[in-house]
Amino acid sequence: MYTKSTKYISSALLFVLTGVLSASLLFISCKKESSSTTSGKTMLYSYGPMPIARGAELRFIGDNLDKVTAITLPGGIEISAAAFVTKTATLISITVPQNAVEGLVVVKTPGGDITTKTPIGFSEPISIDNLAPAIIKANEVLTITGDYLNLVKQVIFTDRITADNTTFITQTRSQLTLKVPAGAQTGKIAVSNGKEDPVIVFSATILDVKLPVITTFLPNPVKAGTNLTITGTDLDLVKTVALGGNQNVTQFVSQSATQLILSVPAVTMEDTIRLIPASGVKVKSSSKLTMVLPTVTTTPAISKNGAKITLKGTDLDLVTGTTFAGGEAGAISNQTAVSMDITVPLKATDGTIVLAINSGKTVTTSAVTLIKPSIVKIDPLALIAGENITLTGTDLDLVKKVIFGGGLSVDVAPATATSFLVAVPSAAISGKITLVTTNGTQVESTEALAVEAANKPVVLSLTQVVKPGNLITLTGTKLHLVESIYFAGDIKATLYGNRTETTIEVYVPQTAASGQTTMTLHAFDGAIVVSPTFTITGTDPITANTKMIYDFNVRSASDWHAVDWDNWGGSYDAGASKANGYITLVARPGWWVLGCNHPDPNGGWPSVDPTQYVMKVDIKVAQPILITGSYEFRIKIGEEDVTTQLMVDGNYIATPNNEWATLTLPISGILSNPTKSSGTFGIVLNYSDGNTNFTGLSFDNLRFDPK
Repeated sequence: MYTKSTKYISSALLFVLTGVLSASLLFISCKKESSSTTSGKTMLYSYGPMPIARGAELRFIGDNLDKVTAITLPGGIEISAAAFVTKTATLISITVPQNAVEGLVVVKTPGGDITTKTPIGFSEPISIDNLAPAIIKANEVLTITGDYLNLVKQVIFTDRITADNTTFITQTRSQLTLKVPAGAQTGKIAVSNGKEDPVIVFSATILDVKLPVITTFLPNPVKAGTNLTITGTDLDLVKTVALGGNQNVTQFVSQSATQLILSVPAVTMEDTIRLIPASGVKVKSSSKLTMVLPTVTTTPAISKNGAKITLKGTDLDLVTGTTFAGGEAGAISNQTAVSMDITVPLKATDGTIVLAINSGKTVTTSAVTLIKPSIVKIDPLALIAGENITLTGTDLDLVKKVIFGGGLSVDVAPATATSFLVAVPSAAISGKITLVTTNGTQVESTEALAVEAANKPVVLSLTQVVKPGNLITLTGTKLHLVESIYFAGDIKATLYGNRTETTIEVYVPQTAASGQTTMTLHAFDGAIVVSPTFTITGTDPITANTKMIYDFNVRSASDWHAVDWDNWGGSYDAGASKANGYITLVARPGWWVLGCNHPDPNGGWPSVDPTQYVMKVDIKVAQPILITGSYEFRIKIGEEDVTTQLMVDGNYIATPNNEWATLTLPISGILSNPTKSSGTFGIVLNYSDGNTNFTGLSFDNLRFDPK
């Protein structure tokens, strides 16, 4: 804070100091005006003190001063000898008038005027005597009385809220009036002369700046979205009303000095009310504002997953969300203050419903029991594994899975609530049937299903990833009935390992196509069983019937078809590509990965019938590439595009075991017939996400192969 100035030295202190000086009686800050000792001539040696306060005694020292007839002060103020306080031959004293100004002083004598060599200067100590009224409201007029208030350039309120002289209403030496700024707080005030090294004077008393006062607030509890009325005093000072949940209301329905009405925000929480005027000083209510909660008077005792239930009550329009037992949220519809519909989640379980409100509180309903499906009939009750049965009953649309004897399950999606057809797994055994509902509830049949084992092989599991030439192991039942195994493309397996009733080991033919695939098991009796899917890693072979587009093998620059010529996008290392015989991206392509707009010198671009061929390209990733948005690769054949997202596994571009794999793309109906053999050829990345990092993606052997 500011400290009271000690800038001025009082005239009384000055004269005390003068009294201890030598007999010369020279004053502090006074200058000897003349040193002549001419006999009989009036001489002025010095005058002071300097500076001097108006109303104080100014002394003149010299010789023959009893002859002085008058003293003239700046501003044309003449003081006759008769008005001198003291007049002797060596000393004259006068009282400085309040209207005196700075300048040279003239001493009048019969022998002529004596003009001082130094001007008179004044000490002007600003002082505050009174503040009125002592208790005041922002924007009301404050009157400050004191002295030298005409010198004040700034009034400083607590806390550092200032008003400069351009805002003063009136200003004289003894009085200053101004409006109290809106941000002023209770405390002492100060006045400043506004200079670079200012004189700042504080009031001795505190100015009490009024704050708003809360008398009552109604209603309490209040409903979010409705009006709250606050009564009290000086409420017109309020700029913000702070409510629970960090809700600051600055727009009011109405506002006066005694009443303030505001709309309570929807997300208001229970807390005290804080009134905040422009000064920022918070006025807090003595009690909390509480929020109205909804009440539920009627809750259906029984409902069904996926169906709607209707709650009845009061203030239900406050509900923002519902949570059923099991943690599932139910969708709200047809919501009013007295009723609301809720869709029971498919995974909800028996129990209460918790209603959420913006205030942060919750309301819990009575418990709801959810309907379970029932089995009335199983038809037939006896059959061979692999055949179908029809289940008849009630609320069967809730069933998502049927578990048969032996623990084998089948996922179902019944179209009706009264019946559905389901195939009995080939490895199922006799026993009761269990229905599993959408919420996990299990319902067991009262009758047991008699299952006769089917006389055909069943594959329960197999090796998920395998290379050509390696063993793939199948496990299941009745596998001893398998006569032969065929891979995709009607490629027959010729080499086997162990073969038992429950296990078959078979070598993957070197010519088997790579990628995700299945195999077919041919039984001795002619039955054919399709295996679960698995993945063959590696690439499809290059054959005599392959029509190569790009093989990326080393070529000389003179053939116009080297990888450095065609590296339009600059996204791969041409030197490394020449050495490796394939290209690997080292940066995200902006558009072109590879481009060529001239004929292949080794016979030209191949042309095929797209109805008889497919396009293939070998790809590999160093590690799975996270997909962060939309993209596509366009393989250009004579300006025509074959588009692909490559090999996608979930949210990643990935090849099995991060090894080379062949991607097969259909071209029938996409490329011209026959395919074009001139124009622009290459690979382009087209994307909109701008984030997926394709670094480490490799391409090789872009080609046409017979179907």
